[in-house]
Amino acid sequence: MGANSKLELIAKKEITYNDELYKLVDFLNKNLKNKQIIIGISKKNNKAIISIYET
Repeated sequence: MGANSKLELIAKKEITYNDELYKLVDFLNKNLKNKQIIIGISKKNNKAIISIYET
């Protein structure tokens, strides 16, 4: 990303947390990076918040 790049939130979903979700997000990011898509994950209590961004 360049100095003027900005992430635009496309979608956000809250689901039950699972330790395997980080592997899924990593897989998606590696395979979608050339499509200008970034997947983010955060944990809040026992929930995972998955966010999809366009660069």
